[in-house]
Amino acid sequence: MTRLALPLFSALALVLAGCETATPYQPVGARNLEAGGGYSDQQIEANRWRVTFSGNALTSRDTVERYLLYRSAELTVQQGFDWFAANDRNTDKATQTYVDPYFGAYWGPRWGFYRRGYGWGYGRWGDPYWGAPLDVDQTSEFKASAEIVMGKGPKPADRSAFDARSVIEHLGPTIQRARPG
Repeated sequence: MTRLALPLFSALALVLAGCETATPYQPVGARNLEAGGGYSDQQIEANRWRVTFSGNALTSRDTVERYLLYRSAELTVQQGFDWFAANDRNTDKATQTYVDPYFGAYWGPRWGFYRRGYGWGYGRWGDPYWGAPLDVDQTSEFKASAEIVMGKGPKPADRSAFDARSVIEHLGPTIQRARPG
């Protein structure tokens, strides 16, 4: 029975790992999401919007910021504008640390031992009593947001504004869209 447990557990872990994927370009809360995260936007004024893109632990900071820029350009064109400027832009990083006992701490052979001053006890591989290693894992998720102002006509030369159609043209080939579910 124990000879089958390790290969079965390993195969299950590989299958579950294959399901994890970086956040594709998708709206937050859409049905049949491929992975957690995505973009959201909220209108503040007629030509001002708050745009956000949240990635999961497999999505890089660069990707999150690129998708935010692309969504800003896409939204600008959808609203009938030509250019946009980001007034308030932030990228936040949330890091979580997970500590798990070594795999053998729960599975493995047990044996009896005697320790002077403590008496008899029972041990196993990875027993914390013996100072077993711990599996420490850290994950980071990035969330980028910007308040954008949209305009019509040629983009202003004195502002750091983006031509929305040019951004879509240049970044479009690098955008990984969610697969239909």
